Amino acid sequence: MSESTNALGAYLRARRELVTPQQAGIPDVGVRRVPGLRREEVAMLAGISADYYLRLERGRDRNPSVQVLESIARVLHLDDDHFAHLLTLVAQVPRRRRRRPRRQTPPAGAVKLLDSLMQPAFIEDRYFDILAVNRLATALSPGLAVGRNQLRDLFLDPAEQALHPQWENVTECFVANLRQAVGTDVDDPRFIELTGELSLASARFRQLWARHEVRGQRGTPIRLDHPQVGEMTLNRERLTINGDEDLMLIVYHPDAGSSDADKLALLASAVLPTSGAKDQEVARTPQR
Repeated sequence: MSESTNALGAYLRARRELVTPQQAGIPDVGVRRVPGLRREEVAMLAGISADYYLRLERGRDRNPSVQVLESIARVLHLDDDHFAHLLTLVAQVPRRRRRRPRRQTPPAGAVKLLDSLMQPAFIEDRYFDILAVNRLATALSPGLAVGRNQLRDLFLDPAEQALHPQWENVTECFVANLRQAVGTDVDDPRFIELTGELSLASARFRQLWARHEVRGQRGTPIRLDHPQVGEMTLNRERLTINGDEDLMLIVYHPDAGSSDADKLALLASAVLPTSGAKDQEVARTPQR
C-alpha cells in the first residue's frame, strides 16, 4: 500500500522511527531492525493494544478517535503543526479535490503592488513555483525568476546552494512547508512531478521527505551570502494574497539602519533606476 493510499500509516511509521527509546523513557533492549520505537512500544506508551496500532499503520483502520490520536501524538512528540497534520489524515476529514490549473495567474493588483515595492519581492504558489518577481529579487538571486522553482534550485543548483550559508536548515524548512501546503492532496499531478524529480536527483531531499516533517510557513530571518555584497541577514515575510489561498507574496527586507540595509541598498543601486534616470528616460520617449 503506497503513501497516497495509506497516508496515515506512512506518517505514523515515519514519525515513530524518529523517536528513540531514550526520548520515550523506556529501556533500549534487543536488536532493532529499524531506528526509533517499535510498534508495540508506541502502543504500550499510548495505552492501546499492539494489534490496534498495527491496524492503524497498515491502513486497516482509518477512523481512530481523537483521544487515540492525542495519545499517539504524545508518544511521538508531535508538536501542534504535526498533530494538526495528523488529524487531516484520518478518514473523516474530506480531502480537497479542487482542480487546479497547471500554472496559476497572480491577480493584477498583486502584480502592481509587487512592481512598486523597493524591496526584493516575488509571488509563489504552494509548490514554490515563482509566478511573478521584481527586479531586485532577481538581483538578490538569479533563481528568483518567473518559471523557476525554489525547491528544485535549492536541491539541484550549486549557485543557489552557495547563496545559503545555512543550506541544511533552509532545505529542511522548505520540505516541511511543502508537506503542510499539500496536506492530503498527494495525488496532485504537479506535486507528484516535483517530488518524484527531486527524490530521484537528490539524496538530501529523499532523506528529508522520508521524515514527514510538517511546519507552518511563517516569516523568518534568513542569511544570504551574495557574491557581490557579501553576507547579510534579511527578514523573509510571507503575505497571503486575497482571493487565492495558494498564492503568497514574499518580501525580503533588512532591519532599518543595519549594515544589511546598506548592502541591500548597494545592490538596489545597481539594478533600480534613480529618479533622475527615470526623468531622462521619460524625456527621451517620443511624444505622441
